[in-house]
Amino acid sequence: TATAGDSGNPKHPTHDNLLIQGDNLEALKALLPLYRGQVKCIFIDPPYNTGSAFEHYDDNLEHAQWLSMMYPRLKMLKEFLRSDGFFCVHIDDSEGAYLKVVLDEICGRENYFVTVFVNVRYPDKTLKQDMDFHKRIEMCHVYRNTKGAKPYRESTDSNFEKYEWRIIELTDGLTEVIGGKEAQVFKKGEWKLEKCEPNVDGLKEIWATGSILDGNSSGRFFRDFLTGRSASDGLGCLYKIAGIGDDGLGARYFTGPQKASATKGKYFQGVPTDKRDSSVLAYSPIDNYYDFAAAFGNCRNEGGADFRGGKKPERYVSELLNVFSRPNDLILDSFLGSGTTAAVAQKMGRRWIGIEMGEHAQTHCLPRLQKVLDGEQGGISKAVNWQGGGSFQFVKLGAPIFSETGEIAPQVRFKDLAAFVWQQETRTAWQKHRKRGETAMSPLLGTHNGVAVFLLFNGILGDRRPQSGNVLTAPVLAWLKESAPQTFTQNEGGEPMRFVIYGEACRMGEVRLAAERIAFRQIPYEIAQQ
Repeated sequence: TATAGDSGNPKHPTHDNLLIQGDNLEALKALLPLYRGQVKCIFIDPPYNTGSAFEHYDDNLEHAQWLSMMYPRLKMLKEFLRSDGFFCVHIDDSEGAYLKVVLDEICGRENYFVTVFVNVRYPDKTLKQDMDFHKRIEMCHVYRNTKGAKPYRESTDSNFEKYEWRIIELTDGLTEVIGGKEAQVFKKGEWKLEKCEPNVDGLKEIWATGSILDGNSSGRFFRDFLTGRSASDGLGCLYKIAGIGDDGLGARYFTGPQKASATKGKYFQGVPTDKRDSSVLAYSPIDNYYDFAAAFGNCRNEGGADFRGGKKPERYVSELLNVFSRPNDLILDSFLGSGTTAAVAQKMGRRWIGIEMGEHAQTHCLPRLQKVLDGEQGGISKAVNWQGGGSFQFVKLGAPIFSETGEIAPQVRFKDLAAFVWQQETRTAWQKHRKRGETAMSPLLGTHNGVAVFLLFNGILGDRRPQSGNVLTAPVLAWLKESAPQTFTQNEGGEPMRFVIYGEACRMGEVRLAAERIAFRQIPYEIAQQ
């Protein structure tokens, strides 16, 4: 696990950041039970199959081999997307058209969203002299998971673009009456001001000076009741005054002078109520062409990771994440390369999972991401005011659940098989049904759509077990009923609960199972091997 000190920025993700070394198809299989339906944006940059050999990738597969390699990975990746998620795949024209046909089949042609075209090199950039065409343009096919997925577009309201601040109250402040209005006074250090992406819930910063002091109610209030209070309240105070403003927030924030030599203050207003409804805001269309020739030409050593042939600049990835995700959303890249997607996601306050097969997971990605936590200032760092912080885990792909003969591998633990079984039975992630930090295990994995799912494996029943607790018998069933009595009565809709119980064997007859509303599934034969 890699960590860095938290700099106090709430954008810093503190969990779910995973750098995984191993074959991405096998890693995706291992992750799916835990992260199905939770990823907001997938961005991948797979080998282009151009017929050349990259330093870190074999990029010279026969066409059918390339498609056979890509298809199962793309199909599984889609299962990770949230209903409002987006799937972005960067490619060039060598396989771009075929890739789109595959994505049409997997994602549904109706969910094709856009192809973003990217200028990746200058017109005078020297390529192979025997090439007939100078290839300057690459592309990124974008698919939505469902029609409900919407990109994040910028408002054309010039005032809206300035609503880029938020105020965080660190204490309750001191309550008093100022100018006949209820007020809270926060001393310096009891509040903080943070810049955020412009949005309808943001605040606009306005200097309380000049004509403002006579022109509106907020300016007049500052002039009449707050001017000069720094002498008694101290510098750097925040005043929250109730009953002022047309933004529907119920109060307006004012700040006094920050320096002894200053007299000016500010106030912060929200979007007026008649513009808060997004339906009345006009939005600019999103460009489907980016000119990043300079960024592509200068990104070879970006982040301190020297990676030739195919490396993407942080500016490009940040543009996509800005359109298709928001802070704290989960981002997935299963062709991580030099670690660009993870680095950008960390700096932009997203959670992330990155998978890379080769040794450069350790030689390139790991040191690069550690530098990101330490606050490195390359790439987009200055643009997003990145100061470092956060954490991630570096793990290597472990042994598979199934042995070569189809048995459950001996090193598999209960929680690993439980996550796999739950995902197979419900098509949802098991971790949603576990409390963070919880270590105690139970044979009851959870309930889903009126069905309770149990797993008898690795002696989970303690001493109340024949054959290490993996066999369903009448005494075992009685103990299960005692341990979860409500589960065995009715489901959320008041109907009798149904049960699915996984185990190595069953000593109860079909008539008894039917009467108890139990479907028994035998391990390992009725667990799908993905």
